Amino acid sequence: MTGQPVGGVASKAFPVARSEARLLVPALMFIALVVAAVASLGTPLITSVATSFHVSLGSAQWTLTVALLSGAVATPVLGRLGAGPHRRATILATLAVVVAGSALTVLPLPFAWLLAGRAAQGVGLGLTALMMGVARDHLPEERSAAVIALISVVSIIGAGVGYPLAALLAELGGVRAAYGLGLVVTAAALLTAWRSMPEAPEGRSAHVDVAGAVVLAAALLLVLFLAGERNLWSRHLALAAGLAVVAVVLLCVWAVIELRSTTPLVDVRAVRHPAVAGANLAMFVGGIGMYLLLTLITRYAQTPHGAGYGFGLTTFVAGLVLIPFSLLGFVAGKLTPRVRTRIADPLLLAGSAVVVGGGFALFAAARSDLAELFAAMGVLGFGVGGFSAAMPGVILAVTPKGETSSAMSFNYVVRSVGYSLGSAIGGLILAAGTGPGHLFPDDSAYTTTALVGIGAMAITTLTSLALARRRSSETNP
Repeated sequence: MTGQPVGGVASKAFPVARSEARLLVPALMFIALVVAAVASLGTPLITSVATSFHVSLGSAQWTLTVALLSGAVATPVLGRLGAGPHRRATILATLAVVVAGSALTVLPLPFAWLLAGRAAQGVGLGLTALMMGVARDHLPEERSAAVIALISVVSIIGAGVGYPLAALLAELGGVRAAYGLGLVVTAAALLTAWRSMPEAPEGRSAHVDVAGAVVLAAALLLVLFLAGERNLWSRHLALAAGLAVVAVVLLCVWAVIELRSTTPLVDVRAVRHPAVAGANLAMFVGGIGMYLLLTLITRYAQTPHGAGYGFGLTTFVAGLVLIPFSLLGFVAGKLTPRVRTRIADPLLLAGSAVVVGGGFALFAAARSDLAELFAAMGVLGFGVGGFSAAMPGVILAVTPKGETSSAMSFNYVVRSVGYSLGSAIGGLILAAGTGPGHLFPDDSAYTTTALVGIGAMAITTLTSLALARRRSSETNP
């Protein structure tokens, strides 16, 4: 990696005043945290939604799935809009949609309106890449790198912040009270953005490739649907395989459209750059492993003692298990910019992947005590935090400033798909380990799933090391 941006020389910086920068940085962090936490609200509330709205758990699961889906679809579109002259308007309009969706989740409306509200909340996930674009444009280079790393970390640990709060509110005041938290914080985020977001630098233009956006949305819809509907693979394998083929064909068609477009939604040529492609591959496989362990531990913690293992924790107490994940993830995010002065970003990715693999190994070997689950979750958080903080540096080292939002938005689409597949793979393995007539899988199924996760992180480590070797060879020919 030469360190020169793909497509030419980096754009000129447009720093804001020092006093404005002091307000801008916490605003960027707050908005990234809010959209991540609100999108994750569906996770601890699935059972409460099923009970309150008298729907099946499968239907209630869509309160999470639809947010991830709308986020994955909206992210590349917002990334392209954020690369243009109307970035501030895009951020404010998107947050307005999120606030409107939050209001729908609170109002006493039928279940379909709740799903619509959750879809609108998920759109906010596309703002993370725009926050990075703002930081790169308006902060000094040495400052922006650290802020972008923290934004990436905050977008991950937001789930750990929102989970226990939502679970507590659901226990105290019901599901509407929990979603009320989302309405309050998203309204605060909109006000924060209105007060602090600067205009984009002059001289930029961005046109949305509508055809590419529609085809990509259809492909992602199929991919995330197939990842979320685990029963489809076990009961209708031929149909699931057929839909998977259609999804692959649509992705190929989308790539052709982007290559032929003069204003592509995602610059596929830049994405094919070895550094960017390798980083996205590491993000995809690593995302599978990271989310796999996250869901594995929380599910294990809530399994009742009658299954022969587990701790029978309530949703709120199980949410507290995520606190080490969030705390150590934030610590890793703060440390990474300092370590980057001595260790290259690809090596940081590899090291972080090894740490996550260590979390899997710890869970596989020792999970008979609740403290061991806290330890495994802390190790996971530290690894995920370091990985997330290092990832932008790998991609942005070869990306022009004007393309920051677009390049990172594609990486977050890859992450969303990886997370969804991680959840699906975990569910499939545990389902296969559930005996006839049993409600819960055998304890050994969790060990098997952990071993699969170790394999995923091994692939991520090797991919990251390959990136490191390439950077070293280009730096020292």
